[in-house]
Amino acid sequence: MSENLHQLRCFGCGSRIAGAEAQPDFRCAQCGDLFEVEYPGWNQRGGPDRPNPGALKWLWRERRCSSEGLDQSGVWRFRELLPILESFGNAVSLREGNTPLYHLPRAAKALGIDQLFAKHQGMNPSGSFKDTGMTAALSVARERGFEWVACASTGNTSASMAAYAARAGLNSLVLIPDGKIAWGKLSQAMDYGALTCQVKADFDGCLRLLTQVVKQAPIYLLNSVNPYRLEGQKTPAFEIAEAFDWNVPDHVIVPGGNLGNSSALGKGFRELRELGLVARLPKISVIQAVGANPLVRSLRDNHGAVLEPVEAHTRATAIRIGNPASWRKAARVIEETGGQCLDVTEAEIAIAKAEIGAEGLGCEPASAVTLAGSKKLRARDAIRPADTVVLVLTGHTLKDADYTIDFHRGTLLTDEEKQGTGKEIEALRRNAVNVEATPEAVLAALKGSKG
Repeated sequence: MSENLHQLRCFGCGSRIAGAEAQPDFRCAQCGDLFEVEYPGWNQRGGPDRPNPGALKWLWRERRCSSEGLDQSGVWRFRELLPILESFGNAVSLREGNTPLYHLPRAAKALGIDQLFAKHQGMNPSGSFKDTGMTAALSVARERGFEWVACASTGNTSASMAAYAARAGLNSLVLIPDGKIAWGKLSQAMDYGALTCQVKADFDGCLRLLTQVVKQAPIYLLNSVNPYRLEGQKTPAFEIAEAFDWNVPDHVIVPGGNLGNSSALGKGFRELRELGLVARLPKISVIQAVGANPLVRSLRDNHGAVLEPVEAHTRATAIRIGNPASWRKAARVIEETGGQCLDVTEAEIAIAKAEIGAEGLGCEPASAVTLAGSKKLRARDAIRPADTVVLVLTGHTLKDADYTIDFHRGTLLTDEEKQGTGKEIEALRRNAVNVEATPEAVLAALKGSKG
């Protein structure tokens, strides 16, 4: 089925190949650029392979009440828009997706808008948005007979891949930067049985090394250069549109690391519009950390024509990437939708993370760049009071518990980083206090609380 319904098209030169013909590193043999999945039958209006919008909306809603395993997946529930497998019986699922869309009343009030929401992808089985892409790409790997899968990772990808590989009965190899990964994420990869190699290099160095490895051994690469990863990661766009009764929000704000997520969401919304499921695209903006902002620099300096890699530095480890693979795709999405690409400081990230925590949600540091970036977009009037805004939170708060603890203890940021934000930070800090084991001591602590 899949080879008849989908093909891979090079993002650079436009050449097309069958899915099984891709090189081990998923780079185009002609120009070296990345591929994306396309479905030729969808272009024929009224053709037999073109999905019917009204029927799909009804079917997807009905599946939410189904007890079938694939129907309970927020990825495979939309499988009519994911014809990438010969048989959906080969799909490997942990009931990913269907993640909550939370209203953020406190943050909305502070921004001066009413409709501010968080699409919390940290509520996926392994605690991050990676699961939506991993279920798709790893299912392809299993169907094609691979026994080993592999990824380079700053943490979330390795946790997700190891979990799905374990579920499928496959072996997994993880390359991570030595000493540059949150322990909560590393512990997941270990617990799920991955062969974990700590490499004396940054993420980009790990990915370069792994690219050489997969060319020498029958190992299936599962980083976001794999176009099937992005097929799964486009499905939150479907969930967001469905949640708003197929009226898309005005803005979707996404963290910018390797830039596959913004690329995937843009593709998802684009396909919904092309198929007549929604009438327009939301503005998709990408937010990076100041110390890991190659796309910001590229768009500022040469309008996205060239990207110069940077040596990435940020405590938001999930986006500590200096040479993002999907930057061309992300740049196209930003331009196509009228979004923006901004960077935020370490203090702005920490403050935004604590503010999201004050909503009773919590997220990993990289997710918080979305709220920090939204403040800057609002200050520029790029977000207006009547707009509906969705922040994509990519990871669970327990992914990097040390970051949170250090913030509330007051040891996270240097004095230089805190400059000009000290009062704001102090108002958000909630450090544990030592008290005697008496009611009077507890009541005294209560009286002295910030409330």
